[in-house]
Amino acid sequence: MAKDLEAAPGGGDYAPKDYSDPPPAPLFDAEELTKWSLYRAVIAEFVATLLFLYITVATVIGYKHQSDPTATAADAACSGVGILGIAWAFGGMIFVLVYCTAGVSGGHINPAVTFGLFLARKVSLVRAVLYIVAQCLGAICGVGLVKGFQSAFYVRYGGGANELSSGYTKGTGLAAEIIGTFVLVYTVFSATDPKRSARDSHVPVLAPLPIGFAVFMVHLATIPITGTGINPARSLGAAVIYNNEKAWDDHWIFWVGPFIGAAIAAAYHQYVLRASATKLGSSASLNRG
Repeated sequence: MAKDLEAAPGGGDYAPKDYSDPPPAPLFDAEELTKWSLYRAVIAEFVATLLFLYITVATVIGYKHQSDPTATAADAACSGVGILGIAWAFGGMIFVLVYCTAGVSGGHINPAVTFGLFLARKVSLVRAVLYIVAQCLGAICGVGLVKGFQSAFYVRYGGGANELSSGYTKGTGLAAEIIGTFVLVYTVFSATDPKRSARDSHVPVLAPLPIGFAVFMVHLATIPITGTGINPARSLGAAVIYNNEKAWDDHWIFWVGPFIGAAIAAAYHQYVLRASATKLGSSASLNRG
């Protein structure tokens, strides 16, 4: 049996692969519904998304309260964690939660990530749907806890809901969400690539770290535009609990943008960066014959 080949870095000769790609996930696998591992993973996604929304939205509300000149000291503008701290809260929590849940559910914590991995045949349709439902429910519960614990400030400071900032068009907001989610999902694909995993297996935190940093960097760039969605569950959870007309305005941006960005990232990784090495190798063998 011929060995799988891959192009050497720099365009050199083809060499045997030192890793193996997992087989594509089936579109629908009824047997999967009978396995406890599926439901354990769904529970992990629910809990992780709940914790993610609780910590991050609580950080946003706390910052707005600390920087409110009518509620705190005169130098309120210099108080609180600032936008940098908010970005760190989102990126840091993703790092922690992906590290904790990667071995159970894959650590998606984001419907856009799940959608991108589904398009790339990394997860089945059954798993993808259950993950997205669990993520949305977890997000709603997480924001609900914030409102319950900080009821005095929650509504006053906007509930952590994503909104298109004044001065920006819907097109700009949509583009920000598409590009931001592309960066995140592209990083997820790259960090979890079997080729990279096989060669960097001695560094167990390597995948969660760049994913967390991607979330951090995207927040720095897009908080002034949309408050940074790039996660439909995060946007839905805050909108449902806050339940203000302004929170629902342009809410479609925080679903359409991330899903488009995830689809582009999946296509780019699968059909450009990871085009089948086997096909390339077979073509090279035929040419040399």
